[in-house]
Amino acid sequence: MCQYSAGPDGVPTSWHTVHYVSRAIGGAGIVMVESTAIGPRHRTTASDLGLWNGHQVKAHSKLAADIRGAGAVAAVQLQSAGRKSSHKVPWLGGGQNSPVALDEGGWIPMAPSARPFGNLTVPAQMTAGDIDEVVEDFAHAASNAHEAGYDVVEIHAAHGYLLHQFLSPLSNHREDDYGGSLENRMRLPLRVAQAVRHTFPQHKPVFVRLTATDWIDGGITLDEASIFARSLAGVGIDLLDVTSGALAVDAQPPIRQGLNVEFAEILREQTGIAVAPVGQLSNPDLVGTILDRSTVDAVIVGRALLRDPYFALHLLGDHFKAHWPRQYHRAL
Repeated sequence: MCQYSAGPDGVPTSWHTVHYVSRAIGGAGIVMVESTAIGPRHRTTASDLGLWNGHQVKAHSKLAADIRGAGAVAAVQLQSAGRKSSHKVPWLGGGQNSPVALDEGGWIPMAPSARPFGNLTVPAQMTAGDIDEVVEDFAHAASNAHEAGYDVVEIHAAHGYLLHQFLSPLSNHREDDYGGSLENRMRLPLRVAQAVRHTFPQHKPVFVRLTATDWIDGGITLDEASIFARSLAGVGIDLLDVTSGALAVDAQPPIRQGLNVEFAEILREQTGIAVAPVGQLSNPDLVGTILDRSTVDAVIVGRALLRDPYFALHLLGDHFKAHWPRQYHRAL
């Protein structure tokens, strides 16, 4: 969950330290640092975190160490925004639907095709060289994540960002080897997965966030998502972070608790690797039921943890006191 609280240098701040360490103290098993750009043009806003240079690596090293020191596994999500790039932070103007002009510090996004997301700036269609550079940038960011001390990296290939844009026929209108058939549309995401898995140490897990459906006619179907998921298993990805929707402005997912749980169960059965659903998991009782009865291996919580850093501890019921920091026991 992006905090949009870095400076133009993309370096974590004291806000990030307090925010993420609080969730580690609050009982989260893994704390996944927000969607972090692999290069300047890959950001959603000028306030995004980055992991493309040594200055950023140094600051991330402290953040990762603080997360581990508070009892959680430190992870980071690697991101290229594609056509969902160069927009305002959510609390200014029209937020994520408002483009930032070039003379105001914005930039031209890049995407598989020159088709904008909603009202955002029309992107430039990527060249073959641009595509190769994206693969290199993801691998470099994964290497930087390891140097910074992160124990897990996640590749963001969903929610309408660049790799999802290549996967979906609704946003990918290319006529070369990266467009058309599903095999071609998967080509860049699979190249990225292979490069990151090769670069990041083998004893450290690599996750991929993927979409199960675009929730719109002509978009990605569960059958296509299953083929992509099996291909990811084949290149050694360790866990599928299963979500859906957000490719198009008019294709938002239904409002339903546990929306992606069944999708995750199906992908686990078809791939044999670990899965974790994300999205609309704010009810502690539902989360507990999923962990007890579902075949999924974990759950990933976003907005509920924004509202309550101790959400995970509330799942423990009557025996929770021993799991809280002893500094807080007087309040329990």
